[in-house]
Amino acid sequence: MKVTVNIDCTPVEARTFMGLPNLEPMQEQVMGEIQRRMMETLSLTDPQQLLKYWLSWGENSREKFSSFLRGMSSTSDDKS
Repeated sequence: MKVTVNIDCTPVEARTFMGLPNLEPMQEQVMGEIQRRMMETLSLTDPQQLLKYWLSWGENSREKFSSFLRGMSSTSDDKS
């Protein structure tokens, strides 16, 4: 014998019936924090912000970075 029972209820009703805790407030807080962090990170990919950051290096820093790149390219050429 096969018996099928269909229960029509919302997730909140099912959770309450089974005695499970309501995690919606915590989930909303976590999702809000994730959204805040994602929006912060997206602002770092703004081209204008990137240029501001890159151009804020002093002349000395740019020269050191250039010499670093030249050193890396000459090292890779020597290994060939």
